[in-house]
Amino acid sequence: MSPRKPNALDLHIPAPRARPGDKPDFSGWTFPEPGDTPRPDVGAAAVELREYAYGLIRVLDMEGNALGPWSPHIEPETLRRGLKYMLLTRAFDDRMYRAQRQGKTSFYMQSFGEEAVSVAAALALNPDDMCFPSYRQQGILIARDYPLLTMMNQIYSNARDPMRGRQLPVMYSSKKDGFFTISGNLATQVPQAVGWAMASAYSGDLRIASTWLGEGSTAEGDFHAAMTFAAVYKAPVIVNIVNNQWAISSFQGIAGGENTTFAARGVGYGVPPLRVDGNDFLAVYAVTKWAAERARSNLGPTLIEHFTYRGGPHSTSDDPSRYRPADEARAWPLGDPIERLKRHLISLGEWSEDRHREAQDAALETVRTTGREAEKVGVLGAEGAHARESMFEDVYKEMPWHLRQQREEEGV
Repeated sequence: MSPRKPNALDLHIPAPRARPGDKPDFSGWTFPEPGDTPRPDVGAAAVELREYAYGLIRVLDMEGNALGPWSPHIEPETLRRGLKYMLLTRAFDDRMYRAQRQGKTSFYMQSFGEEAVSVAAALALNPDDMCFPSYRQQGILIARDYPLLTMMNQIYSNARDPMRGRQLPVMYSSKKDGFFTISGNLATQVPQAVGWAMASAYSGDLRIASTWLGEGSTAEGDFHAAMTFAAVYKAPVIVNIVNNQWAISSFQGIAGGENTTFAARGVGYGVPPLRVDGNDFLAVYAVTKWAAERARSNLGPTLIEHFTYRGGPHSTSDDPSRYRPADEARAWPLGDPIERLKRHLISLGEWSEDRHREAQDAALETVRTTGREAEKVGVLGAEGAHARESMFEDVYKEMPWHLRQQREEEGV
């Protein structure tokens, strides 16, 4: 191999701070103190909000105290509901993950460590606002009291699966609950959310849209097209980037996180950018309320980066021990969203360790009981779960000739 020429070009390949076997490394990271970030007026111009892309909105300190101007007024009962929904989401995730390992379903994706991103936002939005999620926001459905049994039936693809065996297990859909069908194609939900929001505004409706995507998906063209339309037409939409540090096997630097924040992507489009501690339930609730008020006031979209950490594997198809330190999740400097909200409620005198254990046990028992009920109907591979003729149904409003012919050839 010939020697390298002087001043030759050198291609930069982003690399994570630590690899398997290394000690987790979050050195050099600095965050604003809880309560230090000012809360701007909802009507502030996007250009005035540029610096919010580079800080971090925090409300809760690590002892559970709520500090500063972003601290929202939330009734203790709502906080307790939020904590119980997060506990239920975690218990549900744990059972469904183990069910996949037992061969009862083909695939599952947990939201371990990210529960506040979906549950706090769901409680901050109106119940009829339209959500366009990615595949790790099952907490939205749970916080909107969608039946766990129906979710499990879909995961098991049994005879009561509302998707009739045609959708990946975790890709739910519920028009009644304002939960748009999840797609496995990355970032397609973002232009759909923007389009829905534009239609809502055009028709004089009162509902806004909110969408979620991972930080890696911001590299997809659909995201950028959606941002253009959202900015130009002042669509009443909230675009939530969930920066959990890792895609399925590559860290967030591959998508551009080494050079700047993901919230900064809003700056170039003239969209207000907010960056929030995604493990702080109160902060997520507060920024969602702020963005929702802005959208309802015909002031246009907001881009929110939720700075969080994926505690578990990307999915049941993933082994994170192959690309990150095994104990990195425990070393995450911003803690666990459930523990942090628990401490806050205890500090208010509205919760206790005993009540927390009771709530954990209740969530586990709810999931266990529901799981047994779903498994009685059937799990993946149960014979006769879906009639053969059902494959020809619900595809076209009026069945075309070639499908009628195929159905006849099948004798169904």
